[in-house]
Formats: sequence, C-alpha cells, structure tokens
Amino acid sequence: MSLAGYESSYYTDSANRKDDSPELLSGFGREFRGELKGEVSTDVCIIGAGYTGLSAALHLAEKGYTVTLLEAERVGWGASGRNGGQVCPGHNMGHEALKAKVGDVAAKALWDMSIESVYLVKQLIKQHDIQCDLKQGILHVAAKPAHVSAIRRSVEHKQRILGYDAIHYLPKDEVQAMLGTDHFYAGEYWTQGAHLHPLNYALGLADAAVRAGVIIHENSRVTDYHGGADATVNTAHGRVKARYILLACNGYLGDLEPRVAAKIMPINNFILATEPLSDELCRKINRDDVAVADSKFVINYFKLSADNRLLWGGGENYTTHFPKDIGSFVRKYMLEVYPELADVKVDYGWGGTLAITLNRMPYFDRIEENLFVAQGYSGHGVALATLGGKLMAEAVSGTAEKFDLFAKVPTPDFPGGTLLRWPGLVAGMLYYSLRDKFF
Repeated sequence: MSLAGYESSYYTDSANRKDDSPELLSGFGREFRGELKGEVSTDVCIIGAGYTGLSAALHLAEKGYTVTLLEAERVGWGASGRNGGQVCPGHNMGHEALKAKVGDVAAKALWDMSIESVYLVKQLIKQHDIQCDLKQGILHVAAKPAHVSAIRRSVEHKQRILGYDAIHYLPKDEVQAMLGTDHFYAGEYWTQGAHLHPLNYALGLADAAVRAGVIIHENSRVTDYHGGADATVNTAHGRVKARYILLACNGYLGDLEPRVAAKIMPINNFILATEPLSDELCRKINRDDVAVADSKFVINYFKLSADNRLLWGGGENYTTHFPKDIGSFVRKYMLEVYPELADVKVDYGWGGTLAITLNRMPYFDRIEENLFVAQGYSGHGVALATLGGKLMAEAVSGTAEKFDLFAKVPTPDFPGGTLLRWPGLVAGMLYYSLRDKFF
C-alpha cells in the first residue's frame, strides 16, 4: 500500500510507514500535524521538508531552538523521496576548477566537507536507527573509451593531491566482471560511498526531528513571506512568526523568492524499477551490490533494491511535463547496457524535479540577516543537502564558517534569468546529449 499524498513509485510502495493520514507520524501526532491553520510563533521557520529542511530542523532542535517546518505536499514528496539514493563524496565541479574560483585552502575545505557529508548521512542513520537499506560502494564508470583517461586522472588526483585513499581505479576487465557487461571501460570505485532507500531516509529524518521537538505541517504551501525584525511566513490558512527563515525548496522553489530563483534551473529526471530478479541474475549484473553511475553528460545510474529489483535512472527533460509512460522512456537506456533484460517486466516508472546551478556547485546564501537559502545540489543532494541543513543550523546559531565557505563560491545567474533560462538550457542539453551519442 502506497503512502497517501505521494506520487506513485517503488519507494512509496516500499516505505516503512504505511499510514494514510498526514495527521500522524509514527505515534508523534502531537507535534506532526496536518495543514497549518491559524498563527504560531517559533524561533525558526523552515520552508520545505526534503533533506535540507529536515536536517536543518533536526540540528536546530538539538541546539534548543523551536522549529516549525512547512511542507507544501508531504515529507520527502519531492526529489528527496524519488532520487537514485547515491551518497558519494566530491563535487560536480572539478577540484582544480574550484581552486581557481576560491583558492587552495577553501577548495580543500570544500572537498573535506563533501567527505563529511557522507559521514553525516551514515551517522544520522545509525544514531536514529533509520531503516533505509544502507549499503556500501559507489562505482563511477567510463561509458566510452575516450573517458578512461579522465577517470584515471581523477583517481590519481584524489589519492596524491587530496590524500584520499578510499577510492580506487578499476581497469576494464574488473569493471566488466563486476557489472556483467562490456559496455563500460574503466571505473573509479568509492569504497566509502553508499546508497540507500531515499524516501525511507527522509521519513527517518522526519521521525528524528519530531522526537527532538520539531513541529511539521504538511499540505501547507507557503504563499509569501518577508524577513526582517518581524519575519512572517504565510500559507493559505496560517501564519508563522519567526526569528529566522530558512529556504529549503530546491527544485520546487518556483517564484517564491525571485532573488535566488535565477541561480537554479529545475530539471526532471526519471527512474524505473523492474520486477524482482533472481539472485543469479543480480550477481551477474551487479556482483558487489554497488550503486553505479556512468560518465555521460546525461548520466545513467543504477542499483539493486533490497528485494532484488533493478532501479535504473536515465533520461531527462526540461519541461513542466513528464513523459506519459516513464517506464518505457527509461527502459531503452537500460536495454542499451543490458539487452538480456528485454523480457524483464518494468513494475514502476516515476520522475522527480531537481535543481542544478550553472557551475554545478550548491548555492548557499544569506539573503538577509535572518534569511538563509541552500539549494542547487545538481545531483549530489542526498549527502550535500543533509550537510546543507546542518550548516544552516550552525549559521543560525552563530557558527557560520562552513556555511560561508559554500556561500563564497561564485554562483552566476542563468543567462536571461528565470524568463529565458529554459531555451538556453534546452539548447545546451541537446548539444551535450548529441555528444553522448556520437563522440
């Protein structure tokens, strides 16, 4: 039985919680409530109950702040409950490019924080006993022979320059043995990387936040707000007065905050889940039960679920609509790599909206003295959004050094702002999609 109020997916059907009522959360109904009605006062009002908002809420409550968390739909309804579940160190911007933007010391600190983000996810899962099918190992593979040298250099740079030894270069024969296909040509194996059930992780964070005293209101879309000394957040039927406001909306920001909307581009990504596969077939296509992502610009990524389904992510679009048959849309990417799965049934297909930035680095900012934003994780959201929430909590409590390191990374607006960013992005994505196919 799926959770009520969520888009249908394998994740909702395999969620730990099976209640159909948004009024209840694992017995903590006193603090987890439905739609906000009336006026409340709180130290911090957080907008968005994905990883960023949930992590911020939990860490703030543990510091003694009163926290009200507003979610337009349900906890983890957006990308936090629909993604590929990969938890890996690193950033989408290469380290040398990052050094050119912020200098050696800051670039190394940002790298270290990416490692911290993975540790934080694992720590929260252990501390709060979150049952989310956590497994070890991320494998980034070369989809073309031309990509092999870049992967080799990436591993050598991390080992020699950054002093990181939890990554290994794997030659073609080892990658092909691990994945049972000759479609890939080399790999970088992140031994401390991990993968998990993303919705159950989000729901577990929500449980932990509520136990810490956070009040969560679902079905409470924010219509407008203002910061300053009398900071106020408004919904259709309620109002929150707060000392601080945290924006944690990511790809679902819309036009709520024009000052930061042009920093991100919402894009849609899609996933399928097959029927359960035999143990023998699972061992053939994923011998070590790792999560995999390839080196294409529009990446393919895949992993096995706890019940032996192949979860495969592939394909994007840049409109406000999803394909009518998402399973068929994604299936062709899976069959390019594993044609032997042609007769395997696809049980689920779903999509979600994430936010990318122009430089593919997260965008953190303090818009006003008491108004913070963290967004634009560009595909690294499980780990970096969890960290982003923690860093916002630290900034609110007066320890902003780490938050400020991210905030100092230059994040340009998309050309044309929110009005013209779509056609420019589509043209660029089509160009890189052609490169994936022909070069």
